[in-house]
Amino acid sequence: MMGRMGTEGEGVRVIAGRYRLESRLGRGGMGVVWRATDELLGRQVAVKEIPLDLDETLSAEEARRQRDRALREARAVAQLRHPHIIVVHDVVEHDERPYIVMELIDGGSLADRISARGPVDVAEAARIGVGLLSALRTAHEAGVLHRDIKPANVLLESGTDRVVLTDFGIAQVAGATTLTETGSFVGSPEYTAPERMSGARTGPESDLWSLGALLCTVLSGESPFRRDSLGGILHAVVFDDIRPPAQAAPLLPLVLGLLERDPDRRLTAEQAERMLRAYRDTGRTPQLPPGYTPTERNVPRRPAPPPTPTPSPTVETRHSTRGVLVAALLVAAMAGAGVSAAALLMNRDGEGGGGTPTSSAPRTSASASPTPSRTTRTPSASPTSTPPVSATRPSAPSGYRVADDSAGFSLAVPEAFTRRPQGERVFYLSPGETFRLGIKVADPEPGGPLAVMRRAAAKGSDTNPGYHDGQVTSTARHGHPAALWEFTWNGFSTAEGPRHTYDLCWEEGGRMYDVWVSAPVGKVREAKEYFDVAVDTFVRA
Repeated sequence: MMGRMGTEGEGVRVIAGRYRLESRLGRGGMGVVWRATDELLGRQVAVKEIPLDLDETLSAEEARRQRDRALREARAVAQLRHPHIIVVHDVVEHDERPYIVMELIDGGSLADRISARGPVDVAEAARIGVGLLSALRTAHEAGVLHRDIKPANVLLESGTDRVVLTDFGIAQVAGATTLTETGSFVGSPEYTAPERMSGARTGPESDLWSLGALLCTVLSGESPFRRDSLGGILHAVVFDDIRPPAQAAPLLPLVLGLLERDPDRRLTAEQAERMLRAYRDTGRTPQLPPGYTPTERNVPRRPAPPPTPTPSPTVETRHSTRGVLVAALLVAAMAGAGVSAAALLMNRDGEGGGGTPTSSAPRTSASASPTPSRTTRTPSASPTSTPPVSATRPSAPSGYRVADDSAGFSLAVPEAFTRRPQGERVFYLSPGETFRLGIKVADPEPGGPLAVMRRAAAKGSDTNPGYHDGQVTSTARHGHPAALWEFTWNGFSTAEGPRHTYDLCWEEGGRMYDVWVSAPVGKVREAKEYFDVAVDTFVRA
């Protein structure tokens, strides 16, 4: 239905003679979203108000073309029918401005869920991925590209947990000029495919790259391409080694296939959906399609510590100069377009450190502390990365210092962290004890690291109040058997609030080592960095 009649009054607008805008729900990718009532059918709906560039720089004819294009593309999205795609009821126009009328989903976004409760387990990530891939297949078959796949644009319906892809506000219909094309970049850089960054092409493959980044985010709490600046993000997307989080290990072939920089080699939606369904059916790591192998530069690996000899020509080194140049040019171009940069505290009877509980837990202060200052950010390290060239004293990234601990190990810790030993455990704590880094050295236990972590996880609800979303994954550290335990819990007090813990246990040289970091769920980004650096730089005496 199209309508041009609108009424104003009592602070409430009625558009198209039937949709009463009542309260603002939020701001989407391309406009303000309102809670509204469809007075004709007596139902609650969501209405997105799309702002257009109707200013003095546009002629009347240019404004009309832009408005018509927006309406045409919104109508194309309205033709999509899929249980995991937001239902578009109507597209209307009021005061020469388009409005999209959609179903009202009772529930928050996937981003809200991660912020409140931390990352999800692999089974839930697979469920979310299957729904989104099925939705994208329907959209792509209709010639509609989303172009802004990210956790904030995925809704989880309360009561059903139905996964709903929304905010097609910057979607593009194949063969048409984009609704938002005004010379500026659109989308979220951390989830944007490299070919879109360079302006080379935009196709269904770009949405699939974004989905790969989304899966990493829901499993670990942050995008693998998150950096401290827009330039850093661009460099990570276009050039840096791609490092999926350790939590993605059960889905690693799928993630690498989606985060393939060459769009022609990227997994298709059909292939990816088949792999995720195979994981859901069997619980085993899905196999890539026959004959498919990720390119070398997509395989996670740790750069050798400085100083390094001149490397032999590899895929990465041959293209490194080009990658840096491309990233620099992209930063300049996007800046010109106006784009802004998008444990139990002290023992194992609580959040981390595999082994037998020894004492009760002291309470901790909930006061926040600033993240240690640092001028450069070390790329996220993976527990499965290649070992350093030598097991000598580690080097510390900027903002960190090397702690040569009397307990028989060295590792890099944030400069502001202070040491506090307790029995066989050693803690390094941030000011205010918001972040807690723990290390334990012990004799090997029956079953090895995986059994130790599984036993700890089985007692998770006993040792960690409100324990949930616990996951134990078999992995390796520098070629030694290891297990990663990750979980969320409620903290030891209401004031402390929900926390998230990363805990890696491994055997090496006849000893068992355990390193863990816990932090408030809203600070998983910093916690993951502290954890990665600690694990990656850990050297036994």
